[in-house]
Amino acid sequence: MPYDEIQQAVIEGKPRLAAKLVQKALDRGENAPDILDNGLLSAMRRMGLNFQNDDQDIARVLACARAMKAGLERLEPYFEGGRFGDHGKAILGTAGGDLHDVGKNIVAIMFRGSGFEVVDLGVDVSARQFVQAVRENPDVKVVCISCLLTTSLPEMKHIVQALNEMSERRDFRVMVGGGPVTGEFARQIGADAYTENAMDAAEIARTFSENVQAQRRG
Repeated sequence: MPYDEIQQAVIEGKPRLAAKLVQKALDRGENAPDILDNGLLSAMRRMGLNFQNDDQDIARVLACARAMKAGLERLEPYFEGGRFGDHGKAILGTAGGDLHDVGKNIVAIMFRGSGFEVVDLGVDVSARQFVQAVRENPDVKVVCISCLLTTSLPEMKHIVQALNEMSERRDFRVMVGGGPVTGEFARQIGADAYTENAMDAAEIARTFSENVQAQRRG
């Protein structure tokens, strides 16, 4: 397979090699979208990006994400407007009281690779900040909230409730994820979706974006 080396470089967490191999594929005339889908994204699908909360596994996934990012940077100029497709805008942030950003950062990389313009609010983000970000970005398609601490689950609930009360709510979808989050909790607080890993998050977000766009056209 022509993209096996790229996949392996990403899986092994080798950003310089991944970037070199992506450039090599471009130089020999390979199609940029094919490199993205069959090389970089396929590697991330193989990884699954579903990690446990331990130093060794987090380090492995971070290395994989850095290699993915390095490859994306080589590909970006080959897409119109520097964009990987056009799935619209996504707002990401870690719930108030939580300073962890590993999962959120990996999701951000996957979203960018999947065609989203990402607005990253960072960590310890309040409901007020999420609401304000939606108002400042009326074209947003997806709002994604993460947390790793069980103590931040009440704040995640508060954020989703605040978003659900917005008059613009029908124009975007709300996704939640993170170590202590479950599908049942997501349903209880009124989120549209819960995902266990970054790859699934990106795929569901693409579906949501297409649905929102169709709804707006209708």
